[in-house]
Amino acid sequence: MESEWLTHAKRLQAIASTGLAYSRNDYDRERFAEVGAIANAMLAALGNVPIERIPALVSDYAKGYATPKVDVRGALIEDDHVLLVRERSDGRWTLPGGFADVGLSAAQNVEKEILEEAGLTVSAQRLYGVRHKAKRPYEPDARDFYKMFFLCERRDDAAPCAGAETSDARFFPRDRLPELSLARVLESDIEAAFACHGGETQAAAFD
Repeated sequence: MESEWLTHAKRLQAIASTGLAYSRNDYDRERFAEVGAIANAMLAALGNVPIERIPALVSDYAKGYATPKVDVRGALIEDDHVLLVRERSDGRWTLPGGFADVGLSAAQNVEKEILEEAGLTVSAQRLYGVRHKAKRPYEPDARDFYKMFFLCERRDDAAPCAGAETSDARFFPRDRLPELSLARVLESDIEAAFACHGGETQAAAFD
């Protein structure tokens, strides 16, 4: 779970963004801009990054009503093994997925991500989890978003292969997982996929 101060800073930034988008009073806009600058300074200090990077991390800052982003992840399980991809950015492993693109459903997005990152054609069969990243022990993030996890089924017999953003893709047994990219996935997310696949859970878990 993220720190209390990170939560406060992100909430202040969201309030400032929404205020700047909808306020027409110059005095109010000045105040919201100041709140936003303070929030960005807090985020920069908490993340130990240059303040100039903060608006780029939150690309829709001050462009409208602030809402969480959506991250989709797909679990493909075969013979008690789960498909994972290795991220080029940090060299660690995760369920394939990423931020959802506009114009596609959540299911279409996760199917697209698995094809792009692992070279496999799948169909999303079941939503097994919706997580608020800030409430779970993922690595801290200046952005706020929901993570949607889908159980998928294979639609081809291709071998997994790396994509543009991944350096490897392969199946791992549930008891011998590699080092995970904890900004993207937790071991509990993978265990939940196995539980769903095995019929141990029926309803999607959510925060």
